[in-house]
Amino acid sequence: MKHNVDVHVGKRIRHRRWMIGMTQQQLAEKVGIKFQQIQKYETGMNRVSASRLWDIAQAVDVPVSFFFEGLEDGQLHDAVEGDILADKEALQLVRAYYAMPEAQRRQIFELARVLSDAA
Repeated sequence: MKHNVDVHVGKRIRHRRWMIGMTQQQLAEKVGIKFQQIQKYETGMNRVSASRLWDIAQAVDVPVSFFFEGLEDGQLHDAVEGDILADKEALQLVRAYYAMPEAQRRQIFELARVLSDAA
């Protein structure tokens, strides 16, 4: 039976991988495992060991704590399932945003903030 912490960590792995545009195969190669194992981690079917989570964090350039954000006492408080990044269009927008130089990102951010305040 899946544990909700394993599911949460798996979803955080998947979302970070998506954010940086990395495939399961690419992540698996960086970590030194088969992509099927990444699939199992991302669904929460298999638990991620501490050392493997460390390797994954290094591969996707985040601290290990990133995978536990939104958890408190083993309970989900931020519903990852309702995460806006599950929407493909939102994910594409975020990727395009981070592909821009920082100065342009700041301008786009300010424009979006002004437009959302006006709505």
